Amino acid sequence: MAIACGVGLLVLAVAVGRWFPRSWWPEIGQSQPDRKLKVRPGREAVSTPGARSTRPLVPEPRADSRGQPPAAAPVSASPGLRGGRTEPGRAAGEATYPRPAADLLEVQVALARRVLSPGSLDGAWGPSTSRALEAFQEEAGLPVTGAWDESTRPFLLVERPALKVYTVTEADRQGLQPLHRSWWGKSVQEALEHETLLERLAERHHVSPRLLQRLNPGLDWDDLPPGQTIRVPDAEYPPPRARAARLQIRLGARWLRAYDEDGRLLAHFPCSVARNVEKRPVGRLHVSVVVERPNYTFNPEIFPDAPESQEPGRKLILPPGPNNPVGLAWIGLDRPGYGIHGTPWPERVGRPESRGCFRLTNWDALYLLRLVRVGTPVDVEP
Repeated sequence: MAIACGVGLLVLAVAVGRWFPRSWWPEIGQSQPDRKLKVRPGREAVSTPGARSTRPLVPEPRADSRGQPPAAAPVSASPGLRGGRTEPGRAAGEATYPRPAADLLEVQVALARRVLSPGSLDGAWGPSTSRALEAFQEEAGLPVTGAWDESTRPFLLVERPALKVYTVTEADRQGLQPLHRSWWGKSVQEALEHETLLERLAERHHVSPRLLQRLNPGLDWDDLPPGQTIRVPDAEYPPPRARAARLQIRLGARWLRAYDEDGRLLAHFPCSVARNVEKRPVGRLHVSVVVERPNYTFNPEIFPDAPESQEPGRKLILPPGPNNPVGLAWIGLDRPGYGIHGTPWPERVGRPESRGCFRLTNWDALYLLRLVRVGTPVDVEP
């Protein structure tokens, strides 16, 4: 009877072993045989006895359904420069460079370093970032989608961290002054400088004030002492490679590009165009004058429908400065009253809101100033 029971249990054990997958049984003193791993491009297989895994060679962020990169993680919950947490522009576990951009801020910084400006760096997806990506894709010979997609991701690289540390100096505070709200009030000021330290440091580092505050939580921007360190994007433009042989402005896409004599792209900038379609000049124009830190003569006869024309009723000359209506650079065109210039409102660049001129951020306008000369052709297209 005992022998029969033993044989019956043995038969039952064999049957159960064949029925249930081997992986359900505990491993006792032995491992499962290794299996061949299917590894996606960009991953390194890591095979261990009885296990299957992959380790990414580089971070693999996911784009959303529209091909947009993931937004940078909130500073308050993100690891990185402080306390081992990450933050916008700094991927966790980064070790070597160059590597693919890992979040939206890194995408914007990578584009800016190639003088493919996404406008004011803000870590947020928008048309200016998409159009800068289109310019990158055209130059790289990639499918032009304007999306941070699978075909683009391996080629858009960052060569160093997207953020750096900046030390505030006494000179950063010099010249700050309130800005008069009326045109007449502005005309009697000595200069139209920045109003706050936050505004000045944001413009200097091509970043939106809101993101600069996010990168540096808890600071009193009205009372930053000299020697205070802050984190800022590292997005300086390289020196110009050549002079521009021509400029191209695409009204519908709201961008300006500069090309050398061989047709190579030197720079791409978002720009604002006239709100009124009838005031958008189309055709070939030429640069007629180039001025850094210009004053601004407001002539109510040229823009009789502008609200400012009703205020003084006469010409006004406004002094230079970043808050001058044409910003820090004026590139006049051979059509009266029209030009390419900077603006006091970099976050609004790319919108159709000007009265006819082409607005760039102050830093983009200053860079363009170094590319052009009197006579440079400007092709304005629909």
